[in-house]
Amino acid sequence: MPQKLLPTSLVGSYAQPEWLIDRKKLAGRFPPRVRAKELWRVAPEFLDQAQDDATLLAIRDQERAGLDIITDGEMRRESYSNRFATALEGVDIDNPGTSLDRSGHPNPVPRVTGKVRRKYPVEVRDVEFLRVNTDRMIKITVPGPFTMSQQAQNDFYKDEQEMVLDYAAAVNAEIKDLFAAGADVVQIDEPYMQARPDKARKFGLAGLNAALDGVKGATAVHICFGYAAIIHQRPEGYSFLPELASSPVQQVSIETAQSNLDCAVLDKLAGKTIILGTLDLSDMAIEKPETVAARIRRALPHVPAERIVVAPDCGLKYLPREVAYGKMCAMVAGANIVRRELTET
Repeated sequence: MPQKLLPTSLVGSYAQPEWLIDRKKLAGRFPPRVRAKELWRVAPEFLDQAQDDATLLAIRDQERAGLDIITDGEMRRESYSNRFATALEGVDIDNPGTSLDRSGHPNPVPRVTGKVRRKYPVEVRDVEFLRVNTDRMIKITVPGPFTMSQQAQNDFYKDEQEMVLDYAAAVNAEIKDLFAAGADVVQIDEPYMQARPDKARKFGLAGLNAALDGVKGATAVHICFGYAAIIHQRPEGYSFLPELASSPVQQVSIETAQSNLDCAVLDKLAGKTIILGTLDLSDMAIEKPETVAARIRRALPHVPAERIVVAPDCGLKYLPREVAYGKMCAMVAGANIVRRELTET
């Protein structure tokens, strides 16, 4: 991690431009688990170039706002998980199944009809493109094995844990390739650990640990209450969080702003770097820097400042671009306030 106190970063996604993707259609449905090519506004023969151009805009917006750790904004993705999950062997994407989303509503999902394996690196070019287009630290995200298993219809495995471990092997191979391609941080997105904590305890944590086996590099896991644009009600606390203390993952990304989380729970993650969510993505108003600073201070009794990365609660995907950019700037300014306070004392 950078030596700078309270470095700033996105969780992963940034707001995609209206010319790239139909944001109204995107917001009017649950996050796609199967491919949703109808969302793209650009003709297929120009889509790769358009996604590259949008990624450059996302990188420059982050740099201009002053972020220390840069992501690709997930410009090439219809959702955080479906691009990777539908690229795997053993998954029938042409004849999807159905699974209940974390909201309790049915959603079309990949149907597992054979042994899950990674056929090829999925996001290596994304990292390579990001690496050559910024000189700052970079982070890339991959969907977690447990979350992908919960976003699929299992028509093959008799043992759900075996399915999770096969997903974990695919993620493990991907992570190693992402570090080899130049990533500084690789983040595993596991929101379903919060949504389905009993199963997460039973075999989700084992899947996360298997995905990290033999990995050398800074790793993170993101666990949240869901996109604010889709999941409106927040519980007062996490149903699955202290369990991550035993995992080899080095950083834990949590949300605290919208949920007004009691940060005392962070006492149970001693030794972990906390990627601290400080932007409320349910509110279109751009936070004042002092509001962000207050949210950072709330965590300081429980986590040393040296182990905090300042971030939004979740991805900025569903925010209007001008709001997303304004919130990033407020986040950087709020981190600067607390950084000055800490260095002056």
